[in-house]
Amino acid sequence: MATQIAVPDLGVEQAEVIELLVPAGATVKKDQPIALLESDKASLELPATEDGVLVSWSVKVGSVVKAGDALLVMETAGAVVVAPASVAAAAPAAVSVAATSAPSGLIISPASAAPAPALSQASVAPAVSCDEAPAGKCHAGPAVRRLARELGADLTLVAGSGPRGRILKEDLHAWVKQRLTQPVIAAPSGGGMADLFGDLPAEPDYTKWGAVELKPRSRIQRKSAENLARSALIVPQVTQFDCADITDLEAFRLSLRDSFKKEGLSLTMTVLVAKAVAYLLREMPMFNSSLARDGENLVMKDYVNLGIAVDTPNGLLVPVLHNADRMSLSEMARKLGELSEQARTGKLPPAGMLGATFTISSLGGVGGTAFTPLVNWPEVGILGLSRASQQPVWDGKGFVPRLMLPLSLSYDHRVIDGATAARFTTRLALLLADIRRLLV
Repeated sequence: MATQIAVPDLGVEQAEVIELLVPAGATVKKDQPIALLESDKASLELPATEDGVLVSWSVKVGSVVKAGDALLVMETAGAVVVAPASVAAAAPAAVSVAATSAPSGLIISPASAAPAPALSQASVAPAVSCDEAPAGKCHAGPAVRRLARELGADLTLVAGSGPRGRILKEDLHAWVKQRLTQPVIAAPSGGGMADLFGDLPAEPDYTKWGAVELKPRSRIQRKSAENLARSALIVPQVTQFDCADITDLEAFRLSLRDSFKKEGLSLTMTVLVAKAVAYLLREMPMFNSSLARDGENLVMKDYVNLGIAVDTPNGLLVPVLHNADRMSLSEMARKLGELSEQARTGKLPPAGMLGATFTISSLGGVGGTAFTPLVNWPEVGILGLSRASQQPVWDGKGFVPRLMLPLSLSYDHRVIDGATAARFTTRLALLLADIRRLLV
């Protein structure tokens, strides 16, 4: 029985089909990945809902789809495959192909739920899908079309050197290289990096000094950059530095490490810091708030959702520990481990990156003594953790070696003043020095 399958609930408004993993006519097994989609927040892997034969695709690489759109036709052994409950009421519709120059924006800490404008490429013309171009003006394969979307290039303006005028990657690279040497034309108002920075000067001809290569960035990286730039422009940020004595906390962590391992959990210093921060955000709720757009009110949140920045092959993602203040230490370790693994493997659901009220970014595993993390608007604070080190500390009688953890608290100065920020890091240092204070 051949059945039309709809796009399931993606957790986002729309996503782009970037790869069809199974060709038409192939036999698939239930839960086998069959397509890869990418939203502005993460990559999404679609699994087969039943065993059967994939008769035909209703989408193609580059299609922008949403829940309820026609996805594919599946032939199963008599069982009728139905769309997920969340989209069962939605009538399958023809897949619309949108211009990829205007996707919805990435929110680095997806708690920052304001929609972001599209990223404009000041030195490259806005992208136009070949499918929207006049007939006969665009002849290119899926790989070239995808590269054009990533570069923000208009394929209808590129001359092809392949058979029958087919556009090759070399043609696209040559066209972009030529455009990069031209003066910048102001992009139309409507969002993106051009609106954030105004007209940028023309880039130099880099090829005058040697060979160059255009390396496309992932959608996540591009949108991360746009959101960070916007946040840096609209939020007056200050960073408060401090150090916490975590000598006893590290001993406590090591004492629990083996018991956590037996349960398949990893008790990291980040988890312990997150536990203390979740407690402190209840104690100092201003750091868990947002500034209303009118500038006259604070949005006070009766929940604590911690965003934990994770480095992934596709760029920075921020999974969220929802209701972190209600989690036990083992629950927090388990959930953070699951979310981090999903983020690194590209399987983090969009819902897992929404709703953060405060963010923690740790570079302790990499190194450094301090840094200035950028606040993820509309949050008002972000805590940076650097590598802990043994330092001599005066105890009143002499210097003793203590394990000191550098803290870097960036905050929105419109909401939080310097004295309040200093109280936050001082209080956090006390909690980390003696974790038992969380019980009193």
